[in-house]
Amino acid sequence: MVINKEVRALFDAMSEGIVYIDHDGRIVFVNRAYRRFLEMENHINPDQRVEGLYLRELRPNAQLPDVVKNELPVLHVPRKEQTDIYFVNMYPVSIDGKIVGGLSVVTFIEEARNFKPEIESFIQDGKQNSRPEEIQRKVPHTFASITAVAPLSMAVKRMAMRIADTDATVLLESESGTGKELYAQAIHNASRRRDSMFLAINCANFSKDILESELFGYEDGAFTGARKGGKKGFFEAAHGGTVFLDEVSEMELSLQAKLLRVLQEHRVRRIGGVEEISVDVRIIAACNADLLHCVEERKFRNDLYFRLNVFPLRIPALRERTEEISLLAKDILADMSRRLKQKITINDQAMKCLMAYHWPGNIRELRNVLEFSSYLTVDGIIDISHLPENCTSFAQSDLPQGLAAKVRAFEREEISKLLHKYGSDTRGKQKAANILGISLATLYNKLGIVSENGK
Repeated sequence: MVINKEVRALFDAMSEGIVYIDHDGRIVFVNRAYRRFLEMENHINPDQRVEGLYLRELRPNAQLPDVVKNELPVLHVPRKEQTDIYFVNMYPVSIDGKIVGGLSVVTFIEEARNFKPEIESFIQDGKQNSRPEEIQRKVPHTFASITAVAPLSMAVKRMAMRIADTDATVLLESESGTGKELYAQAIHNASRRRDSMFLAINCANFSKDILESELFGYEDGAFTGARKGGKKGFFEAAHGGTVFLDEVSEMELSLQAKLLRVLQEHRVRRIGGVEEISVDVRIIAACNADLLHCVEERKFRNDLYFRLNVFPLRIPALRERTEEISLLAKDILADMSRRLKQKITINDQAMKCLMAYHWPGNIRELRNVLEFSSYLTVDGIIDISHLPENCTSFAQSDLPQGLAAKVRAFEREEISKLLHKYGSDTRGKQKAANILGISLATLYNKLGIVSENGK
């Protein structure tokens, strides 16, 4: 395909990076923005011609050739380079029903950040013109969604199932990323309230005034900008259902008093209103802080704590239930396979690294790690080289000596291949480090040599 002068000028005017490859993976065209990206990330020299080169010669982990091969688009892929974070949409290109190449459109994070105020304004306008029940979603998760094979997990799940069909207030105290909203949804769906609303709100995401208006609603003219006719709050909108208050420890003390009244009297008063409205809601609260410690520091009301703590559940951290990591990973990779339209698996060595890691971010971190690794793999098999460095460096200290030695040997072999390709001088080493997504110092460390600047 020939890119004429007019088309080239059109693409060069764009701030998004554009690269087009032919059916064999050779670069046909890059626009000015994508070339700047290649130069900045040291994939090419300023005077280097890229048309005619295979894309994977410059970027070994590029997914665009797979998009051409599979004949399916891959959208909204986040990627990170040495200096850039960006999002990619990739499309197969067909002429007369035959796939002839692939097009990649790169949106750089700075461009997205510049557009953020307009997006937030648009979303805020939508919120002002919507009612809580209009943004309510059908909650998908049940107790069948919860993986529990470790004794601690099984005990918590059994207790949650036992209490689900009551109206008892539940307090989920556990670390961030353990699945508190998953449990809240499962409890709601197993309760007699399952056919009514489930509304969730994160108390840490809002200022005191906005959180109050969201929870309790307001009357017409209650404040500047109030919607004509007023607005129901979550407690009114979820009448007969469940309200999930995440990060409840972040709620202001004055709002805590109003929440206590809901729990005690089952009544709310809108902002600017005089009438009290009866509400029938079940409250499930959650926090990753020690709520009793917050009480001792006078950051949380003692009486509200005991009202919320009717039925406490502590979801164990992932490091306390390592036998579930492989099952969770299997489910996450099945989801990634559907999203990427390619089967994604993980080999035994990489799985052993995941099992040895301490997971401070729990299941949320596990999902992020597997998603990151899925985007890096070319053949659909995640190995140690695809895992983030923090996972492998931590895990290798706990691996059997023989396996740890194999991991180190594998890393050195991969680095040596790149140095053979790009040269063993400082520039070649920096290029290899960029491709592997590690620092130059880390590369020296893995090779067991001292850097040129070291003593």
